[in-house]
Amino acid sequence: MLSQTIVAELRSTQKFFNKSTACLQETDSGFVPAEGMYTVAAQVTHTALSIDWFVEGAFDPKGFAMDFEEHIQQANAATSLAAARELLDAAFDRAVAAFEGKTEEEILTPLPEGPVMGGQPRIAVISGIVDHTGHHRGALTVYSRLCGYEPEMPYS
Repeated sequence: MLSQTIVAELRSTQKFFNKSTACLQETDSGFVPAEGMYTVAAQVTHTALSIDWFVEGAFDPKGFAMDFEEHIQQANAATSLAAARELLDAAFDRAVAAFEGKTEEEILTPLPEGPVMGGQPRIAVISGIVDHTGHHRGALTVYSRLCGYEPEMPYS
């Protein structure tokens, strides 16, 4: 069943993110490599918010919300890595719940026309989630090394 494949992909992405970033600690929450970049806590929060954004865009008849200012403010307000990790896990849970048990027809329903994935099937957001989460996972492994840690290999 297609929904089971999607759930497995989301859970793998979650596992890889969490494993790659496990070396970061609460005391690293405010670490930022350079001015104007997200802190550790903000990176994780942004990732969580983006998962929700993809899922909401997939199922909202209007498509994707394009006002990103509030999203950026929410991410930049994050001060706790532990709280950000909870947000991330909850976002993955919501994404799983949104696709779990859906029929193939529901999953393949085209997204509304628009600037983001317009007309593509809903399943396209899964690639977006995987790619975007991988991007921030990679950034956080660089942050980890700058903090003196060696991130764990996510795929073992």
